[in-house]
Amino acid sequence: MAALVIAEHDNASLKAVTLNTITAAAQAGGEVHVLVAGAGCDAAAQAAAQAAGVTKVLVADAAHLGQQLAENLAAQIVAVAGGYSHVLAPATAVGKNVMPRVAALLDVAQISDITSVESADTFVRPIYAGNAMATVQSADAIKVITVRTTGFDAAAATGGSAAVEKIDVIADSGLSSFMSSELAKSDRPELAGAKIVVSGGRGMGSSENFNAVLEPLADKIGAALGASRAAVDAGYAPNDWQVGQTGKIVAPQLYVAVGISGAIQHLAGMKDSKVIVAINKDEEAPIFGVSDYGLVADLFKAVPEMVDAL
Repeated sequence: MAALVIAEHDNASLKAVTLNTITAAAQAGGEVHVLVAGAGCDAAAQAAAQAAGVTKVLVADAAHLGQQLAENLAAQIVAVAGGYSHVLAPATAVGKNVMPRVAALLDVAQISDITSVESADTFVRPIYAGNAMATVQSADAIKVITVRTTGFDAAAATGGSAAVEKIDVIADSGLSSFMSSELAKSDRPELAGAKIVVSGGRGMGSSENFNAVLEPLADKIGAALGASRAAVDAGYAPNDWQVGQTGKIVAPQLYVAVGISGAIQHLAGMKDSKVIVAINKDEEAPIFGVSDYGLVADLFKAVPEMVDAL
């Protein structure tokens, strides 16, 4: 029995979430193999080969796999999936796009967003926006799984010496094509993997307030910036800053929630944070129910005072 991890990468380097998924795969199956599908992705493949616990890296290198378009990537995964008992990918935008297609093509049920592995066929996943945990047992010959990476420790990035093997590449399906991308560049940590996150909510009032109040705090403590769905919908922050059930799931060492009431949708994305600090003028706000430290105060006074004190 062996498990196949679908690497998430940018062709030059391995994304950190792949290491968490490798840990989940090791708990679910026996040997752990990694599929690196991309274009000019040798560097990412070598990084995967060095990850602890990986015994083999499969490399599918072709121009039409370079952007990991769902149609082509799913077909490539299905082409090799027959030799595995488990196929796992991080529950990121890429994984959520690709893995349902893989499950459909294999005619099996997908097991989504697992947070722990009970046995080779039994997994735990959140339901009802994380208010309950379901234990799911699968009888499918191939378990197709997405992994909530905050539920698993990252495998060591070094120490492994897996064999790297080139595999046959599937033909371009022609169903989709990559047009362009606009990548935001920032000196701050990437939100999903940040150790400290400062998030703002509807209470920020405007995008100008959001930036003026939260950026100095984030810069002082080396934090990534996040936002509630309400703040994103109001245009205070970009979509890729959204933390929550329909945004990014984070579990940093420190999460600072500023002007966030604490709707269930938001709590589902951050309540596993190690330490939660909430600042809100409403003492009845639900966010205080999950926070380790709460400050009932006007955020426009409290946050600048915090910045000055730091």
